[in-house]
Amino acid sequence: MFKRIVGIDLGTANVLVYVKGKGVVLNEPAVVALAANDSKIVAVGAAARDMTGRTPGHINVVRPLKDGVIADYLITEAMLRHFISKVCGRWRMVKPEVMICVPAGVTSVELRAVKEAAEQAGAKKPVHLIPEPLAAAIGARLPLASPGGNLVVDIGGGTTEAAVISMYGLVVSRSVRVAGNRIDEAIAAFVKRKFGLIIGERTAEAIKIEIGSVLPLEEERKMEVRGRDQVSGL
Repeated sequence: MFKRIVGIDLGTANVLVYVKGKGVVLNEPAVVALAANDSKIVAVGAAARDMTGRTPGHINVVRPLKDGVIADYLITEAMLRHFISKVCGRWRMVKPEVMICVPAGVTSVELRAVKEAAEQAGAKKPVHLIPEPLAAAIGARLPLASPGGNLVVDIGGGTTEAAVISMYGLVVSRSVRVAGNRIDEAIAAFVKRKFGLIIGERTAEAIKIEIGSVLPLEEERKMEVRGRDQVSGL
């Protein structure tokens, strides 16, 4: 019988789904739009992200994951169910075998929450978990079988993972819950303080991607952005 093997990178900002033999088949934001009165799901992924900042009062747009771990179990389960159904089909005969990336510094309670959410969403038991730095090292084709150390730094949306890997195991690791989302917040705060302009998280992320740089640049980059004036409200 045909067995489908699925890998899921359950990130704070984005969810990536890999299917063996096909590669990465899905890359969507980890965002869910809910009806405010009964918490019924209105949209998931890219459709929900496009609603951010544009929704009426009866719809809430939420991120069910925070700092790399589940903040809302039921919404995460519904989001996983949607993505698994989108990739494997709603009417599947066999449950897919699933492996999910988790932060290296995750607690046992948080691990159990990820496993249970995936199983309830339609994954075959048991759900396999892999530390994010190890998954990143395998993807980068580092020589992990050798006894030498390989340093990996994985910067995500909610967490930054640093680990030394040897013989396919984590020798030492550190997980810091400061990453891409905090950078977006810092950019939005700077624009508000410097220019008196209130911008959303999508605009802040666009600034980071378009003109952000880790190293000093010879020539300053510029970008025009739109927002709401904090004094006039226009």
